[in-house]
Amino acid sequence: MTQRLKKQYVEKIVPKFMEQFHYKNSLQVPRIEKIVINRGLGDASQNAKILDSSFKELTVIAGQKGVITRSKKAIAGFKLRQKTPVGVSVTLRNEHMYGFLDRLINLALPRIRDFQGISPKSFDGRGNYSLGLQEQLMFPEIDYDKIDQIRGMDISIITTSKNDQEGLALLKEFGMPFKEK
Repeated sequence: MTQRLKKQYVEKIVPKFMEQFHYKNSLQVPRIEKIVINRGLGDASQNAKILDSSFKELTVIAGQKGVITRSKKAIAGFKLRQKTPVGVSVTLRNEHMYGFLDRLINLALPRIRDFQGISPKSFDGRGNYSLGLQEQLMFPEIDYDKIDQIRGMDISIITTSKNDQEGLALLKEFGMPFKEK
């Protein structure tokens, strides 16, 4: 089944961008390449339950199984050994990516308390956007009674655009609620 946002991209966004930015080929139009959801768990090295519950939550939110990220080297000041679990990460592409983006824009972000839009300043200079969420309760898939602790996550939307203006225009076309300046 084709996702709604993918259909919107092919039918509406590509022709609009070809006219607006004067592209000669439809493959020059910027597109979303992948979405990476990341959650760092500093206290997971001491407690395996935290790692397991966080892994399950991210799997439910993303709709795809993630990977456990491990430390590359030992740091005594942080009580960290080499190859100790320090986080959970999920990389979404294609259908899963569009499905997650649709749920993020239309269901999760409007559920944030006192939500007035997300900052348009979080671009990296190459058209990629990063967003930090403070709690996982905004996603409808998460059952409030089953979580042990409120934890945030980082969401990075990687695009093929060449600069921030193209990336901002692309995400606005998808319906991302940016704050007005």
